[in-house]
Parts: sequence; structure tokens; C-alpha cells
Amino acid sequence: MKKVLVIAYYWPPAGGPGVQRWLKFITYLRDFNVEPVLYIPKNPHYPIQDASLLKEIPEGITIYEQPIFEPYALASVFSSKKTKRISSGLIQTKKQSIVEKLFLWIRGNLFIPDARKFWVKPSITFLEGVLEKEKIETVITTGPPHSVHLIGLGLKEKLDIRWVTDFRDPWTTIGYHKKLKLTKASQKKHKQLESKVLNTADTVIVTSATTKAEFTAITKKPIEVITNGYDVSTSNTEVLDTEFTMAHIGSLLTGRDPNNLWQALSELVTENEKFKTHFKLQLVGVVSDDVLENITKHGLISNTKIVGYLSHKKAISFQRKSQVLLLIEIDAEETKGIIPGKLFEYMAAGRPILGIGPKNWDVGQLISETNTGKAFLYDNKEALKEVIVKWFKLYLKGELKNTSENIEKYSRKALTEQLAKHL
Repeated sequence: MKKVLVIAYYWPPAGGPGVQRWLKFITYLRDFNVEPVLYIPKNPHYPIQDASLLKEIPEGITIYEQPIFEPYALASVFSSKKTKRISSGLIQTKKQSIVEKLFLWIRGNLFIPDARKFWVKPSITFLEGVLEKEKIETVITTGPPHSVHLIGLGLKEKLDIRWVTDFRDPWTTIGYHKKLKLTKASQKKHKQLESKVLNTADTVIVTSATTKAEFTAITKKPIEVITNGYDVSTSNTEVLDTEFTMAHIGSLLTGRDPNNLWQALSELVTENEKFKTHFKLQLVGVVSDDVLENITKHGLISNTKIVGYLSHKKAISFQRKSQVLLLIEIDAEETKGIIPGKLFEYMAAGRPILGIGPKNWDVGQLISETNTGKAFLYDNKEALKEVIVKWFKLYLKGELKNTSENIEKYSRKALTEQLAKHL
């Protein structure tokens, strides 16, 4: 059985989407004759935690840990709430305090590529011994945080091992990158590091065709698309909500704030008494103040339930019992290649997906190909409203469902088989 070293920052008890991808890859790699050895930080600063995921770690996996210094711990002494929000990716564009602006400037310009950079050099030194001890010749790094890729870069340069980089999100084109108040020198440094990683790795793995196209302009190295996916579990025994629930699972960042949706829902609540009685917007996860303010402005707050963060298991339950599943992405050119991991869990939940995102969004194509719902742009209110009305009428008849097609290739096990071929 071939051994590989997987270097990851996010690992249980970390919560959120970042941990799911490699928790599942590591779970299934042994089925394809690959034995994963894991390297993670010993004392990480996880803004979101889900202790239930600890039960999903496969038995007998060799795990190495080393301490990490993270400046977020120091910054939290001054403002723990703002520090947690920034480290979670919730960067508000409105009403930023002086402290928040200062934190963003420091984060963007003094910690390149990110605030986990201090783990890089000690890890390279430590892992040289691990690779020799375990007789491992292949290393995989998964980011963000993209500083993890610099560990792989250092090992590649020192030992000439085979190195596979996995980009769960892009680097310099990720949505929040422009909000970090980067100087021109800092922007240049990010670009240089991105290029060096992409041109030194033996294989690059990305999660969308758009990111592959973007990286193809930077490197000639092989780039493979392996999306996120869903885990096959027991059959759905959840009872559907009796209300016409529209649930968004996951963080609602400031930019994920579609006025066309809030306007359409506001009009329906005003025009249709039956809709007003039955409709419930459910927000599961962290929601930015800007989004809540906009929902309130459109008169929807009385029809909105703020659920807060849930364990992954409970989030899956919410998906399966909701009438409609809401998927929102920031309306920007650089986000069209972002395919949230929850999309595939939405598909497996068997409920209609209502997507709102940028032009040429990869998610829109996937929803169309799998017949799992509808996707709209931010400026298309009337067509969006029409679909909501159609689905509401089907809900009243007890006939609202989706007829998904060809989603089996997005199961975690099928995707792990695809990954194993590149190891």
C-alpha cells in the first residue's frame, strides 16, 4: 500500500466546510490502496468548532502534530469578536471601525500569505524526519490557508519529493483578497508565491473548471479538477417542514446579499397572505450584520429564523427537511469558479436548490446538468419570483421535490478514487 503525507490546517474539531474535503478523502483512500499519514497543527485557532466530527476520523490513521504560533490569539486580546469574524472570512465592507481596518491592513501586509505563516519553517524541519521515518515519497498540501503550500514547497526544494497541491479555493482571486487593504508590494508578493507554488508542484488539484482555467495561465503543470462532494449515508428519514422553509446553510458573508431575492420575497409576503403565513427563511450559520440589516430593511425579519452554527450532522438534517435550499455567492468575476461544498450535500438532500450568483457561475451549470434546481443572476428578480411562486404552489399541493440526475459521480468515495489515480 502506497503511503502519502497529507498536510492540512483544518481538521476535527474544526468546523465549517474546510475540514470536510480531506476528512472524507482520508476516510476512503485506503479503499484505493493508499495509506494516508496526516500532519496538522497541535494548537490551532479554529474560529468555528464541531466536536462531533472527531467521531468520523478513521481508526488507525497516523497523525503527526506540531505547535503553531498564530497572531490571532494576540489580536483577540484587543477585540475577540472582530478577530474571530476576520479569521472566519466575515469581512464587512460597511461601518468598519478603526480597529477593524487596522487588523485588516496588518493581516494583509504583515502576514503573507496568511497569519499561519509561522508554522512553515518549523514544519519543514520536522517533516524531513517524518518522511524518512515513514518512507514517504509523496506529499499533499491543501489550502487555504495557502501558507500550508509553502511547507510543501520547502520539502520539494530540499528533498525533491513528489508534491501534489490541492486548492480548495483560489489564492489571489479569492473573494476576500481585495478587502485586505494590500499595498502594491504585498500584491506582488502574493502573486510571486502563487506562481512559485503552481510552477514547482508536480500536480495541481482544484475544485472548479474556472480555477483550472485561471491557473493554466500561470503554469504548464498538470491541473486536475476534483470537486467537493457528498457522503453516502443512510436513507433520508427526515420529515419535511410543514412551513414553506427556504434554508441557507453556512456563512452568509457581507457580499452574499442578493437584493433581487429579498425584493422578490418582500413582494410575495406583501401581495400573498397565504405566502406570508407559510414562508420561513432559515439561516443556519454565521450571518454578517450587513445581510441582516438588508433582510430587515425589506420587511422579512418576522419571517426569518436565525438558527446559528450547527454541527455538520445537524446541518445535514436541516437540508433534508427544508422545502427549498438556498445557495448564494458573491456577485463578482473572481467568484464564478467558487463551488461551495454544500452544493453537493444539497444535491444529495433531494430538495430543490435556488442558486443566486455571478455571471458564468460554475454552480449554475452544475445545477442545470443535474436537474437539481434553478440558478439566477443578481439582477433577475422577475424570473426568480416566478420560480418561487411555482415552487410555493407545488408545496401547497405536497408535490414539491427535485428530480436529480447523475449526481453519483460526486459521492466522496467516487471522488477519492479519482484522487488516488493522481497519487
